[in-house]
Amino acid sequence: MGKPKFSRKKYDKPSHPWQADRIKQENELVKKYGLKNKREIWKAQTRLRKYRRQARELLAKVQTGNVQSKKESNQLLIHLNRMSILPANCTLDDVLALDTESILGRRLQTLTYLKGFSSTPNQARQLITHGHILVGDHKVTIPGYIITKEEESEIGYTPSSPLNDMTHPARPKSEFKSMPVKKEIIIEKKPEEKKEEIKVDKKPQEEIVKKDDKIEQPVKPEKKEEIKEESMKKDDKKQQPVKLEKKEEIKKEKKPQEVKKEKNEEEK
Repeated sequence: MGKPKFSRKKYDKPSHPWQADRIKQENELVKKYGLKNKREIWKAQTRLRKYRRQARELLAKVQTGNVQSKKESNQLLIHLNRMSILPANCTLDDVLALDTESILGRRLQTLTYLKGFSSTPNQARQLITHGHILVGDHKVTIPGYIITKEEESEIGYTPSSPLNDMTHPARPKSEFKSMPVKKEIIIEKKPEEKKEEIKVDKKPQEEIVKKDDKIEQPVKPEKKEEIKEESMKKDDKKQQPVKLEKKEEIKKEKKPQEVKKEKNEEEK
């Protein structure tokens, strides 16, 4: 039985701590439903696991024609219909087709958001824990409380809550409409095979290079030879004075030597 002070766990942990696919799905559910931690997902999974285990056992017994199994199967289907997890006139095969989101969608936190009493699921959790939400005649401060079909229409603000005032800033606007929580389908985009082509402007150059404020015009091939000859003549003219200057310097250098020779001849 155990000690009444230390109650037993109401959920089962995963069999393996590190599973990439499972961790990714749990992180998405935590963001989607505004859950505190993954423990709340495990509680919903254990609740669902019990329903499915019971349905499998009853399916095997009903085939044998056991009267008690028919009663138990009817009780299970009525319970799920009262919790609004399954519709009326459902079968045990429908119980096996349930998933975790069918349980998470019946929590008080998600229904306060869907009814429009909060603008986000996280705000709905805050309002519930602070005692602003009323279910029927009772104030409920447990976000994971499972709402029945009858209690769904009795959700509202407590009489002492300041959120009853329409002008309260924390209250969602009248134009706000909460969207139902749906499964998110993630589509991976394929990388684009075709790359964007680089466009080159083929326009003619508008700007023309100018030197000494004169536009350079293209030279014809006939005139190129004339220009070369003129340039050669200019070079020859430039080289001639240089040679003359060198000759004059040589002459100047020879004069003092001739003077010395003349002096020596006179002395002799």
